[in-house]
Amino acid sequence: MSEDLSFPPLISGEAVAGDALAAAVARAAQGCDAGLICYRLGETEVEAALVFAPEVPLARAMAMLPLCGVGFQNALGALSPPEVAVQLDWDGGIRLNGASCGAFRMVASTTDPQAVPDWLVVGFTLPLYPADDPDLSNTGAHPDRTALYAEGCAEVQPPALVESWARHTLHWINRWEDIGPKALHGEWRGLVFDLDAEVTIQGQSGTFIGVDEDFGMLLRDGETTRLIPLTTLLEPAP
Repeated sequence: MSEDLSFPPLISGEAVAGDALAAAVARAAQGCDAGLICYRLGETEVEAALVFAPEVPLARAMAMLPLCGVGFQNALGALSPPEVAVQLDWDGGIRLNGASCGAFRMVASTTDPQAVPDWLVVGFTLPLYPADDPDLSNTGAHPDRTALYAEGCAEVQPPALVESWARHTLHWINRWEDIGPKALHGEWRGLVFDLDAEVTIQGQSGTFIGVDEDFGMLLRDGETTRLIPLTTLLEPAP
């Protein structure tokens, strides 16, 4: 698929042949305008990555990871059948009907939580078909992993999904800038997977009891509550 997509004002698109996140990071490092979405509409997966130019320190700007996830959930939720549950993992994972289905990743120009990044990129990869079952003949082989078309979403077209993600994400960016993070926190909390459950993240185990104001994970183990900042999820910039 190589068709041009339609994006809302302040968002522009660029089709790429390879890794969409890597392409967006390269364009950001070259000084492209914020609002660029690099996307790849493959035969077996779809990728898209959005460039930001934050005006706040990285610790606060990391909210763009859950924000983009909420935009994705809203977009896919509007396009998929109502019985399909779309949820988000704290660390960027996407869940369809409880099973892992792709993920968000994030790269920034700095890893210093107190520094204002020159740029920040958030992107997702979503499998359309299971990698080990492209004809969907054995969808129960790996119940913890799934793909879009294995979950009754055959009518969801990748171009429409990327366009819808852009619109819903822009809506949440505007809300975050206008009224702060409260609304985003409320929306995200209703979508996050494994809240109040026992989890293991980055080698640390405990009960996932919530997040701080910057969406850092609060992990309780007995009488101890530890904070895992979202900045620990950043991937290295090339």
